[in-house]
Amino acid sequence: MIAYHTLRADMRTGSGSSREKPWSIGERRKIRGTIELCKRGFHSCPTPFDTLPYIQGPVLCRVDVTEPEKPEDNDGTKQVSRERELLAYVNVETELRLFICDCAERALLGERDHGREPDERSWKAVTISRLFAQGKATVEELVAAEEAAWAVGAATWATWAAWAAARAAARAAAREAARAAGAAAREAEGLWQRQRFDELVTSKLEAVTA
Repeated sequence: MIAYHTLRADMRTGSGSSREKPWSIGERRKIRGTIELCKRGFHSCPTPFDTLPYIQGPVLCRVDVTEPEKPEDNDGTKQVSRERELLAYVNVETELRLFICDCAERALLGERDHGREPDERSWKAVTISRLFAQGKATVEELVAAEEAAWAVGAATWATWAAWAAARAAARAAAREAARAAGAAAREAEGLWQRQRFDELVTSKLEAVTA
């Protein structure tokens, strides 16, 4: 069964130790004993977009998993299996940063549409974050923009300053973009995010597997 997950830049899992062996193309690993979601086993997601809340690093992986388990209390975006084989991978750090900037900008535009003009420092945080992703801004400029955004209570997920914040970043972007909106608007926002993510990120992975 084809599935997806993410790795750190060193090709290790986010929860792994420094002694963990980096993953390589064609490698298949197995685990004995009991497996349990979020505790033990090889985790993956049905689609690349579903990996966002659980992101561990900038490497998006396409994998083959066997008999994944999906607990009834899970929303279906995460699964665990005894075996996992790495089929293909690609570093999508730039695309992820741009995706979060796009989500942040939509959130700010949504505030404006509701008559709440965002602070200029919030806009600047998005602008600097996008420039940083494109290699046109320094780390110092990024940090300064993030600190300014904090000063006005802005969502600093727009900066994607550290991978440790990536999980909260994805969730915050979705929350802010859909705030004060009805179910239909939330569904539409979710669809936009999935399409934009596919355009920026998934297509890059598909290019290396074609």
